[in-house]
Amino acid sequence: MKLVVLVDNNTFIDQYYLGEPALSFYLENAGQKYLFDTGYSDVYLKNAVAMQLKLDNLDAVIISHGHNDHTGGLAFFPKTKSRPKLIAHPGIMDAKRAEGLDISIPVSEDYLQASFTPVFTKEPYWLDESLVFLGEIPRTNAFENKEAVGELCCERCWQGDYVLDDSALAYCSGDGIYIITGCSHAGICNIVEYAKKVTGKELVKGIIGGFHLFSGCSEQAVQTIAYLKANVKGTVYPCHCTNLAAKAALYGNLSLGEVGVGLELEW
Repeated sequence: MKLVVLVDNNTFIDQYYLGEPALSFYLENAGQKYLFDTGYSDVYLKNAVAMQLKLDNLDAVIISHGHNDHTGGLAFFPKTKSRPKLIAHPGIMDAKRAEGLDISIPVSEDYLQASFTPVFTKEPYWLDESLVFLGEIPRTNAFENKEAVGELCCERCWQGDYVLDDSALAYCSGDGIYIITGCSHAGICNIVEYAKKVTGKELVKGIIGGFHLFSGCSEQAVQTIAYLKANVKGTVYPCHCTNLAAKAALYGNLSLGEVGVGLELEW
């Protein structure tokens, strides 16, 4: 698999790409081309042009969850002759807000139907023989996803949003797996456990994505670090919604890689 960071909060010195507080990855695997999340704006398109990556022949666009820092770029998606699949949990269409701001997906279902071939699923969905969209992640531990992230509107009633639409990818390689996540609102440990169950593989070779951690010493951070230390045997690449304190704590316990726009990984 080839993975290229198209959008992240961080950029590298002497690599003149654009950054924004959002996330988008370009993937190639088994002869297929995928886009994982679309960032907040058209920045992913501008960076793709600068990197000489063509996004007009994608096989699928995968959406990690419905927040607009991962779906905003859908409004700028280029017209294509063939409609790529759009793989996502059906909950991405729910209206969402936080701290008085609308953080919903900025396009309608009609727009998605016209531009893509939507596949809304809560179940795992295999994109090819080695890459799987995990669907709805079971929340099995007691230390993750304990607080609502804003609110969602369900049947005209606003309620706490535990982001049940949050999902991730698992890539099977040999005897192990790699995890690709957007914000890990489901909890990165919950995600890893479910990826093991879906793929039948126990060895975790690496992880890249946002962990939604903003402390290095909270109960969630401490238990997350302990879990990852015991379960991940390769490099971890925390980015986007993982702040400096959390990264510092992770760095002291794990093999950590730096992430910025333009980072390219070969797994």
